[in-house]
Amino acid sequence: MRNRFLFLTAIVITVLAASCGDRDGNATQSIAVFVPGVLEGSPTYEMMDQGVRVSAEKAEIEVKTVEGGFDQASWENQLMVLASEGRYGLIVTSNPAMSEIAVKAAESYPDQEFLVLDGSGLTGNGVSDLVYDHREQAFLIGYFAALVTESEDLEGANDQLKVGMIIGQEYPQMNREILPGYEIGMHTVNPDIKMEVRILGNWYDAEKARELASGLYQDGVDVILTIAGGANQGVIAAAKENGTYVLWFDSDGTGFAPGTVLASAVIHQDRAAAEAVEQWINGDMEMGQSNRLGIVEGYVDFPMDGKDFRKHVPESIADQMAEVLERMKSGNLSLRTLDG
Repeated sequence: MRNRFLFLTAIVITVLAASCGDRDGNATQSIAVFVPGVLEGSPTYEMMDQGVRVSAEKAEIEVKTVEGGFDQASWENQLMVLASEGRYGLIVTSNPAMSEIAVKAAESYPDQEFLVLDGSGLTGNGVSDLVYDHREQAFLIGYFAALVTESEDLEGANDQLKVGMIIGQEYPQMNREILPGYEIGMHTVNPDIKMEVRILGNWYDAEKARELASGLYQDGVDVILTIAGGANQGVIAAAKENGTYVLWFDSDGTGFAPGTVLASAVIHQDRAAAEAVEQWINGDMEMGQSNRLGIVEGYVDFPMDGKDFRKHVPESIADQMAEVLERMKSGNLSLRTLDG
């Protein structure tokens, strides 16, 4: 009888311990970070991983980071495998393409919860999605690019009024938000400015990016916005060779090449990741919801306090950027009023 009692007691203890790993006991669960690509040279993914770990470590939650590589066709299967393991209370990922994939995975594994940062807005049961306003972000860097190409104070600026853009690959968010936002920003300053776009075809070929950038610079472009992952370094190399300028996207890149990388339009993905994971830990995350974050909410920004920005950007340009940024933060300037 005594042995039977001990056996039943052991079962109860085991069940209670297991229940601490369910949704009500998030703090004891592991979190998986799925990177649809690689961490190194990918600012948004680095920020995601960093932000997740900040909140997870405070709660003593283990974090496992999985790099999915550049083969987009394999991401769905890799995410399915992670979900099938049943080891993670939350799987965090980032990329507009991952919203649809996460929804599919949640349908197959309804007990698994997902957080998609920088998503597409598509949600379903078990999926929380955050969408940044990249149109606003691109507008800010386009506005700055126009001021650079018009400048008489920057030695690398010429009088041809040409700006460039090099992107790794085309994708819906690029075509719908970033390219139009960049162009609206430029033409708000001067409708006569011309934009040249080159597509690299991947996110890692720095030598090809250098060649594309050199061709643009030699054709009269004096400033290029580069969104090409690890290949961005090739654009920097070309700008140094030609005495011209580069603009950065998503993270602050001015420290990579002071005086060459003049400015950045950023998203605060590290903060968004940390705050969202903290909400999940506390049981406050609303699954099936999508939230859009922009300048007014404080997640899209144009940093101007860094020593490299202050040193290399003329005060006249900095003052104009400060004015337009403040108007957007206060809600007095909306892109809807500038369309067309």
